[in-house]
Amino acid sequence: MIYKKVPRIEEEISAIGIGCWNFGGDWDTSSDMGADKVIQAAVDLGINLFDVAPVYGWNHAERVLGKALKEHQLRNKVVIASKCGLTWGADHVTSNNLSRANLLSEIDGSLERLQTDRIDIWQLHWPDPNTPIEETCEALAEIKKAGKIRYIGLSNFAQKDMEVFHKIVGVDAQQGLYNMFERNAHSYHNIPLQYRTEDEMLPNVKKYGQGFLPYSPLFQGLLAGRFTRNKTFSSTDIRSENPKFFGDLYQTYFDGYERLKAFADEMGHPVNEVAVNWLRQKDEVTAIIGGASSVKQLEQNAASLAWSLTDEEMKRINEIIEPYREMP
Repeated sequence: MIYKKVPRIEEEISAIGIGCWNFGGDWDTSSDMGADKVIQAAVDLGINLFDVAPVYGWNHAERVLGKALKEHQLRNKVVIASKCGLTWGADHVTSNNLSRANLLSEIDGSLERLQTDRIDIWQLHWPDPNTPIEETCEALAEIKKAGKIRYIGLSNFAQKDMEVFHKIVGVDAQQGLYNMFERNAHSYHNIPLQYRTEDEMLPNVKKYGQGFLPYSPLFQGLLAGRFTRNKTFSSTDIRSENPKFFGDLYQTYFDGYERLKAFADEMGHPVNEVAVNWLRQKDEVTAIIGGASSVKQLEQNAASLAWSLTDEEMKRINEIIEPYREMP
């Protein structure tokens, strides 16, 4: 396993992390037993970062991760990165809430579900325009002082707001949408993004010595090589709500995938390994947050670390994906 170290985080972090969204049951390939096996296999491979959130499966993903870590006595071998700030009711319609009262409530709920006394990296999942940043920072400082969190992270935040957070309470890590086809994306699942990852977030991550955890590194499966040009999802799969997987826009992305695959075939490597290495070899990238529905898929992703892209190969890849640099 390859590990990366950033100034603001004490631990070395594995270059590949496990995204736990599919542990919550929101994907067609989800299962608790499968998740348990993936968690154990990941630690055996040297992976030490697990990225989860209460909203994944409506609290279920945190429970699955916490149960597995406790039953297999793995808690002290991993870095848990969870999130906060999204609330919902019986209708599962979410709202953004970074108020002091909500954060004080959320942290205890997550600790109970994860069966631990601390969360290593606690990330504000999405901005809350209705709560002053100062109020949120006050709560974060209080929770950190109590020893319930170790590092503070921001996910999906405009960089002007990140600057304010960093000045008041310190930002140790950032998370943003980033893959070969979504380099400066304007939206995610129809949610507008107030940042441009490659042009804005990456320079700040480097400037401040923060960790960077790119999510959706394989474009929710397209870059894993498992889609066809006529791919469809069931109504219970969260990806059925991603407009980038329908109509002309999807065909445009699939065209790019086919060009990437042709070059990957020339190199003798699968597209998923090329996509992971393209990210891993960027200095700003700390741990790539990738989901794994099976041990086999996990091993395939980890296999990408056994080799590296040459400068010439990186140049060819960048030429192929350049038309997607500013895609929506």
